[in-house]
Amino acid sequence: MKITGAEIFIECLKKEGVKHMFGYPGGVVLNIFDRLHDEKDLQLILTRHEQGAVHAADGYARATGKPGVVLVTSGPGATNTVTGIATAYMDSIPMVIFTGQVPTLLIGNDAFQEADIVGITRPCTKHNFLVKDVEDLAQVIKEAFHIAMAGRPGPVLIDLPKDVTTHKAEFVYPESVKLRSYNPTYEGNKYMIKQAAEMVAHAKRPVIVAGGGVVLSGASKELKEFAEYADLPVTMTLMGLGGFPGSHRLSLGMLGMHGTFYANKSIQESDLLIAIGMRFDDRVTGKIDAFAPHAKIIHIDIDPTSIRKNVRVDIPIVGDVKKVLTVLNKVMKEEVKEQWVEVRKAWAKQLDAWRKERPMTYDRDSEVIKPQYVVEKIYELTKGDAIIATEVGQNQMWAAQFFKYDKPRTWLSSGGLGTMGYGFPAAIGAQLAFPNKLVIDIAGDGSIQMNIQELATAVINKLPVKVAILNNRYLGMVRQWQELFFQERYAHTKLDDTVPDFVKIAEAYNAVGLRATKKSEVEPVLKEAFSIKRPVFMDFVTDWHEKVYPMVPAGAAIDNMLFYEETKKSEKKLKAVK
Repeated sequence: MKITGAEIFIECLKKEGVKHMFGYPGGVVLNIFDRLHDEKDLQLILTRHEQGAVHAADGYARATGKPGVVLVTSGPGATNTVTGIATAYMDSIPMVIFTGQVPTLLIGNDAFQEADIVGITRPCTKHNFLVKDVEDLAQVIKEAFHIAMAGRPGPVLIDLPKDVTTHKAEFVYPESVKLRSYNPTYEGNKYMIKQAAEMVAHAKRPVIVAGGGVVLSGASKELKEFAEYADLPVTMTLMGLGGFPGSHRLSLGMLGMHGTFYANKSIQESDLLIAIGMRFDDRVTGKIDAFAPHAKIIHIDIDPTSIRKNVRVDIPIVGDVKKVLTVLNKVMKEEVKEQWVEVRKAWAKQLDAWRKERPMTYDRDSEVIKPQYVVEKIYELTKGDAIIATEVGQNQMWAAQFFKYDKPRTWLSSGGLGTMGYGFPAAIGAQLAFPNKLVIDIAGDGSIQMNIQELATAVINKLPVKVAILNNRYLGMVRQWQELFFQERYAHTKLDDTVPDFVKIAEAYNAVGLRATKKSEVEPVLKEAFSIKRPVFMDFVTDWHEKVYPMVPAGAAIDNMLFYEETKKSEKKLKAVK
């Protein structure tokens, strides 16, 4: 029996276990949307913008570990997905995006709402397909889901011409996929793992740097076992937060441009870095030739192109992080003598001294609402039991610094691309996946306006997402750079006259709006918001002067940091140099 391409599309998603997808209708995908009208096992969440759909699918994927799925129309519908696709690509998030396309005979003729989305997205997808024959559709969809999840995950796009969805074929879904040109290495080289174990055993000042690959691989348990057995301090990249418990005695918090003093110092003074599932991004390394000058480096990653791309590596291990750490833990326990107990006492003492010397701090006595105080209160009231999404900028960094993530997949943030407008739709995706969990988007007054229309999506689907807006009336992170490096010339970053009334906006969408203008109101507003089973916007009117510290100036070594306590002196010095 033959069925249409639209029906094949739906049956393929069911075979892949897809329960939810996100999208927006349009002319060339109406055949698929028509079939979805009576569909009981597959729910499409209508967002209010295609970018919102992709970010929501991204948040769904980060929170669940399953691929996010998106369906949009051709032309502007397809091009509106590009920012979300690039966001997912930079952070290795598995996703399958279906875009409509004009009929195959019209491709290349500049037909109405035609765009070469395959060409446009080639640099920011793991792979993409243009389906020209309905007979190939099921095979392509199977391959797309396989590619999205295999090896280093990422987004895959399938372009669907209208006639492919209307033509008929027999439905046969492949049981497995074999791609001759794509066979990721999952098992690490045992000889290199043994070498790594010996190096770890002999190191006097070792540090683990855990990246997003730990979370993507599901290797948090194995990492914790490794760190605890060998008594290894752990610092995390922005994407690695939650991969190792933030409240653990061995945790040094985040490293890099806005990392903790003690994390960055540990890197610079270490004699061994064990880099796990991370790619040595410039925000982590700072000045490359000054990064970890005394350390040998072990690098574990499933993507061989990430190894030795930015820094020298002494022991490269290509493989799945979970599988490699499983073997490494076994080797450590069975074949390597515990030589580190005595030699690392001085290192532990030094790390403790650095913690005490420069703890994470801000003016806690201020009566004006400090944004860090809001984040700390969120952590205190939730006891860390929440999924936190963020926008991008100062709000993102404060959420990374002052909330301790003890579990993987509870931190959703755009790391590589740094996409404003990401957090709110991502939170919606996570809330759909976990309807009984508390999901909070920590936002800025600038970035929340990028996809504020998705409040309608949250309301109509009864998704009780909470949005904590750290409202400083500026594009805060850009303003911070202007203050430090551009003589306080606030070119196009002051939003004072144009910041909307977020409480009224929430009410206009039939959501709840709350506001705090002084410190004593912060906790009551949070408690009220968390008790309401509806979407809530919380407008926290914060101190606009506040900056994110510590901070490593661009191009400096990561231990060349500016600190809160020395703000005035440091800024004067920087201005003089400038």
